[in-house]
Amino acid sequence: MILNKLRMSPKQRLKAINLQETLIVLAIIGILLLLALPNLMPLIAKAKSVEAQVQLKAIYNAQTTHRFMYSKYSNNIEEIDFEAPRTVKNDGTANYQYQIISADNATFKARAEAITDFDGDGVFNVWEIDETGNPKQIVKD
Repeated sequence: MILNKLRMSPKQRLKAINLQETLIVLAIIGILLLLALPNLMPLIAKAKSVEAQVQLKAIYNAQTTHRFMYSKYSNNIEEIDFEAPRTVKNDGTANYQYQIISADNATFKARAEAITDFDGDGVFNVWEIDETGNPKQIVKD
């Protein structure tokens, strides 16, 4: 009895969308994406800048550990046991390159510079961190 209800007679048909309706829906979605994309670019750049902040915090922690052990900050990024992630130019996923700008017994400054222009305006994002441990955005993309 249940099987008979599931079978349809030749006169009964399911309503479905045709190819034209599908193409119209896809065109509308494409237009909406084109309208929304410029508004999303700042959010994309902000999300990618989280990488720089996290890695700069790792540099800060490594520098702090180095200072506790040797009573000074290090100018050499390899000396503090920080291994920077591979960049997108080197088949990696990182969008920033990292360097220590200055270091002495009491202070240090490290920088993260974007290697890709997130929003295509020609400006590359730059973040810095010092001995206080607070990442600061120097150049906004």
